[in-house]
Amino acid sequence: MSGTADAGGLQLSLLHGFGTPKLPRGVPGAAANDPIAQVILDSPLPHLDRLFDYFVPADLDAAAQPGVRVKVRFAGREHTGYVAHRCADSSTSATLHPLGAVVSGQPVLTPEILSLARAVAARSAGMVSDVLRLALPPRAARVDQEFGPDTAADGGSAAPGAGTVPQAPGPGSGSFPRYENGAAFLLHLAAGESPRAVLTSVGGYGPRAWPEELADAVAAAVSSGRGAVVVVPDQRDLARVEAALVARLGSDSVARLTGEDGPTPRYRNFLRLLHGQARVAVGTRSAAYAPVRDLGLICLWDDGDDLHLEQRAPYHHVRDVVLLRAEQENAAVLLASVARSTEAHRLVDAGWARSIHPGRPEVRRSTPRVQHATDAFQVERDPLAAQARIPHAAWKAAQDGLKRGPVLLQVARTGFSPATACEQCRNPARCSACTGPLAQQSRFGPLSCRWCGRPDSSWRCPHCGSGQIRATVSGATRTAEELGRAFPGVAVVSSAGEHIVDTVPDAPAVVVATPGAEPLAANGYAAVILLDGTALLSRESLRAGEDALRKWFTAAVLARPADQGGLVVATGDDDATIGHLVRWDPRGAASRELALRQELGLPPSVRYAALTGSRESLAAFLEGIDVQLFVRRVGPVPVPPAAGRPVETDSGPAATGGHRLLVFFTYRNAAAAVAQLRARRMELSARRTSEPVHIRCDAVDIL
Repeated sequence: MSGTADAGGLQLSLLHGFGTPKLPRGVPGAAANDPIAQVILDSPLPHLDRLFDYFVPADLDAAAQPGVRVKVRFAGREHTGYVAHRCADSSTSATLHPLGAVVSGQPVLTPEILSLARAVAARSAGMVSDVLRLALPPRAARVDQEFGPDTAADGGSAAPGAGTVPQAPGPGSGSFPRYENGAAFLLHLAAGESPRAVLTSVGGYGPRAWPEELADAVAAAVSSGRGAVVVVPDQRDLARVEAALVARLGSDSVARLTGEDGPTPRYRNFLRLLHGQARVAVGTRSAAYAPVRDLGLICLWDDGDDLHLEQRAPYHHVRDVVLLRAEQENAAVLLASVARSTEAHRLVDAGWARSIHPGRPEVRRSTPRVQHATDAFQVERDPLAAQARIPHAAWKAAQDGLKRGPVLLQVARTGFSPATACEQCRNPARCSACTGPLAQQSRFGPLSCRWCGRPDSSWRCPHCGSGQIRATVSGATRTAEELGRAFPGVAVVSSAGEHIVDTVPDAPAVVVATPGAEPLAANGYAAVILLDGTALLSRESLRAGEDALRKWFTAAVLARPADQGGLVVATGDDDATIGHLVRWDPRGAASRELALRQELGLPPSVRYAALTGSRESLAAFLEGIDVQLFVRRVGPVPVPPAAGRPVETDSGPAATGGHRLLVFFTYRNAAAAVAQLRARRMELSARRTSEPVHIRCDAVDIL
């Protein structure tokens, strides 16, 4: 992947390769040893996703070490980049340009991060520079000064407490022994081995909650003299896990990596890990690339959460980063969640990972009783239960639960009335500007578009001319208002949208929350009511049932155990899906879903890529690809802009919707298929003979 810094003849060199003459040693002003720096450019152009050779001036010899940020000239413009390697010879006969400047002496691009970035780019048909933009935090000059040249050169001295080795959890201590294969997993970790496991947790709150379980696993890895990485989906989970890790290991051993903290704290913690002053990294998506020394364990919490999906190119999932890094660095892996994703179960089914799960006695001891409010038995007692949003069984569970403690009601939508329709003809109310759904933020508030935010106080139905509206969906705010009237004298807490509550006291209260925003109750909820089940199950998505179960299990695990009166009431019209919740069987649900996907040839039993562009560009794109690698093709079909937003392409947002083509391929052919997609993209980018094609591999939000 070596090239030239001269833009002249770039297209020819990409198509036909370079010669291999050596750079003369006598270049004026060049460094005496290893005068060639191979640089990765920070560029959005696919055909520049390669190494380019520059000669190192003598005055930059000491500073231009592998991994540092530099500035270089390319095609008459100044670019930022990273020095990947230093070598004695160049692979091109073209005239080399000198390095412009060394931006920072910190070697942030370690060989491990570079290797991982290349693997992620290869798997997702993306660019290494895009992955590095996500993996490496922006530089803060003031923080660089805190880590002097001596620290950058030899790692410096460890911070106080960073070298403290915690005691590994004993065979019968902690939460892992209550799971099948749990104690053995910790023993292997503490012995310095690298086991791989998928944990199905039943710890929702209290001293044996899932953050404590992750802390047990990290402590076992650290006790063997190795480091660990923990990746969580959001800030609320990050706060809980960080607190558990700090309590176990001390604040000096833990570094927090998240963009929400701002560039300065994130960069400082990154350098602490880089120089060995902290041995455990915890954070959101970018923490998967943390430069932890002697990595022994990577934990990923709730891999089914869509927040783990990167929204910027190359649009990969953090789970793929975790698995690739574990393979490259021979580290242990722990994919933990309350529910189980089909992707995680596929790893268990293939024998790549072992299952850590509670046996039936532990399930009965640790989980609440689950009741289906609209099954045949309940409908026979209450014929209107299937039509009511809050059936009689749910009302009774809430009334009884309020006598013992707080009651949680999970609703599908935030806001007051997130969807409205005409009172007369029942046609959905749509925005006249972008056709988005009109919502009502309060009982007497004006209508406004959920997509573009445009208010519409004078809306009239285009079908019948009526100006009267009705709510078709009740949000969290409206539900809380109605329950406040139904239970007078009881506190009502709403946790949704921008107002999220972290904890509630152990006192009678009605708590209304959307999925993912449920507050913690110190001693658990007396009852949990899962509303809008049919709405969750009716989404037009391959993962509707899987996502609904994940949200239900996440809320249900916050209830007290059955022997303490804990009760969960679920609503919905899919008896098979809710049956897994009633039996508390996330493994069975994942196994059933995976079997159905395998029978139909759908992900994750196969991999796929979504190609988006014009019909002509898609046809030109496929001309240079061996279509025999694909199991099947679907499309191309027109794709309108989603939610009022333009379709994104490699050259920017397109003005109109394009066409989408889906190509499916087996895991056996995946490496070759993705490599051809990536190479074809680079080739067409260099030639500029057709419109760009946007590539997304294994996107979970398309099918």
